[in-house]
Amino acid sequence: MAESSIIEQAGWNFSNSYANLPTIFYSKQYPTPVSSPKLVVLNESLVKSLELNTQVLEREEGVSVFAGNRIPEGAFPLAQAYAGHQFGYFTMLGDGRAVLLGEHITPKGERFDIQLKGSGVTPYSRSGDGRAALGPMLREYIISEAMFGLGIATTRSLAVVTTGELVYRETVLPGAILTRVASSHIRVGTFQYIAKWGTINELKDLANYTLQRHFPDACKEENTYLSLLKEVIKRQASLIAKWQLVGFIHGVMNTDNMVISGETIDYGPCAFMDTYDPSTVFSSIDTKGRYAYGNQPIMAAWNLERFAEALLPLLSENEEEAIHLAKQAVSDFYELYLSHWMNGMQAKLGLFNQEPEDKILIEDLLNIMNKYRADYTNTFRILTTGMLEGATLLEVDEFLKWYDRWQARLSRQKETKEQVYQLMKNNNPAVIPRNHRVEEALNAAVTDGDYHVMERLLNVLKHPYAYTADQEEYAVVPQVLTCYRTFCGT
Repeated sequence: MAESSIIEQAGWNFSNSYANLPTIFYSKQYPTPVSSPKLVVLNESLVKSLELNTQVLEREEGVSVFAGNRIPEGAFPLAQAYAGHQFGYFTMLGDGRAVLLGEHITPKGERFDIQLKGSGVTPYSRSGDGRAALGPMLREYIISEAMFGLGIATTRSLAVVTTGELVYRETVLPGAILTRVASSHIRVGTFQYIAKWGTINELKDLANYTLQRHFPDACKEENTYLSLLKEVIKRQASLIAKWQLVGFIHGVMNTDNMVISGETIDYGPCAFMDTYDPSTVFSSIDTKGRYAYGNQPIMAAWNLERFAEALLPLLSENEEEAIHLAKQAVSDFYELYLSHWMNGMQAKLGLFNQEPEDKILIEDLLNIMNKYRADYTNTFRILTTGMLEGATLLEVDEFLKWYDRWQARLSRQKETKEQVYQLMKNNNPAVIPRNHRVEEALNAAVTDGDYHVMERLLNVLKHPYAYTADQEEYAVVPQVLTCYRTFCGT
């Protein structure tokens, strides 16, 4: 099935370091071919950064790779094994509908996983059909690109192809395959899987591989495995703070959806918050609000505790000492998170220095927004532009008093109004992927085969901090907000 001409012309340069791990980590697995693949979306900016050839990828030979119908030379297709706590319950998992083709090495030496999502049954499918519907794959494409534009670490989507086949869920839907690009797909759940069913040596193999791939500097530390834990904690603290700062709600923060690299992964039931409310939940399966917006930092810490538990045998030969080291490391998460969040919120309000009362100033604004159901993104947007006319909060006495306090706070710093504006503009997006806009784009594409709505949305989301005229209509929130629900898309 290998096609060397595709490699030479498209620019693929596959390596397979993950396949060098013991076979307990994966199963060799070819994608299941599809009948008539058609390329519907190609991420040209990502193609360029990976230094691939757009024209070749758009040809039949290139599309056949995205569909799993051809395996490029040098690729070693496999499905990764992992476990995870799903809504608090531990279970065996694995790539049930995804195949890792291998790792593409760019001319700059950067290494990226290339994974086909929706590519057929694997040993980990657990009675599933291994396929994916077009709508959820397009949703992942839109939201992951929006996150990239917002400057948040994320997996990205290289392409979406329709398969020419149907998938059967609650209704019959058009099938699709998404090509996902990631720094790696090593998860907290990968470590949990090996800790539960592997050996100590296999756990060391995974930890050493992860250190070399993502944290080479940590290899120099005396306790390298403790350093691994601390580095992962640092990245997650930064990532979750950035989610909170833009109102992103992941929806399914299971341990198998927390990757060690610190990227956001799995865009099934995710959405962005409109009205500010810490209890906001969009996911249809999160019936108890475990992964509500306000709970995300708490659940990140919980996931990191599970990661630390998996690493215990490596932290110290003395179990009591290992537990002490793990607890101490994880206890640093919230302080790290709060530091990132505070710095981000101060930037959103144009504050260059720190004063003791800043946290109260920030919390008072959020409480007012919550009480009067203000839009999260647009509140910071109007504070940035100063265009308060027509804002609902202008009719609220509490907000007007808060606004005077904020202005007084700004007057106590040396920076000019222009500098304050630039700081706020760089940290408050003018647009986010509004739920109704995402649904509008998906409906046009899936129902009518019209991708222009999606393309326009993606162009607007590409530079969310630009504050351009064409973004104005995408900042408008519907007067009547329905009870929005998202689904995993499995």
